[in-house]
Amino acid sequence: MPGTNSEFMATYKKRGYKPKTKVEKVEEVEEHSTTAEVFNTLDESASKTEEWVIANQKNIFILVALVAVVVLGYLGYNKFVAEPQNELAMNDMYKAQSYFEQALAGVDSDSLYNLSLNGGEGKYGMLDIIENYSGTDAANLASYYAGMAYLNTKDYKNAIEYLSDFSSDDKMLAPIAQGSIGDAFVQLDQASDALGYYEKAIGLNTNNYTTPLYLFKAGQLALNSGDAAKALKYFNRIKTEFSASTEATNIDTFIGKAEASM
Repeated sequence: MPGTNSEFMATYKKRGYKPKTKVEKVEEVEEHSTTAEVFNTLDESASKTEEWVIANQKNIFILVALVAVVVLGYLGYNKFVAEPQNELAMNDMYKAQSYFEQALAGVDSDSLYNLSLNGGEGKYGMLDIIENYSGTDAANLASYYAGMAYLNTKDYKNAIEYLSDFSSDDKMLAPIAQGSIGDAFVQLDQASDALGYYEKAIGLNTNNYTTPLYLFKAGQLALNSGDAAKALKYFNRIKTEFSASTEATNIDTFIGKAEASM
């Protein structure tokens, strides 16, 4: 049937069939070969991984068990040891906190600060809380109270020690603690250390109370130490950013002093 070949060739050409050259055939073979190698490599890697898992199955189970024990132990410690311990410590600190708050009111303050530190009426003081409940949140807070009590009774070295032991993310307590260390260093005539802590207090959190307070203290200290340019920077920031603060009341006077000293 002579027409059949003609029809086949017409269809072949119409569909765009094109015989492969020798080069294309070689490339196709190489491509298939490379793909096969990749899959073979993956198969070998998977087999080796399976073999390793089987060989080390016991060790893997032991490791998983140890991780589970550690996690459960940590959760159990927090739930059944740390939390009850902290709650007990906070209860035992109540009287010492009461003495501290009364001292802030200014009535026989030195005596009350000492009671806050050392305890009274058979109750723990802040120092007892720190010693007996080490590692708890209550002991950490007691370090703050103790540091402030020492600062107010003019025991500046102990104030620095206990306030340095206090750590917090609280937006008010954290800068106050750092600024109070600065106050203690001022009393010890260590101006450079004091300025460093005032700057830490300024940098910890921006708010309308502690920020202008420690900007002003830093500015005064810098001015008195002969660094008028730094003082001017602090005073100008109070005027620009905290114009409603108490420290801004006479800030133009301090700005004038700083400018005159430059």
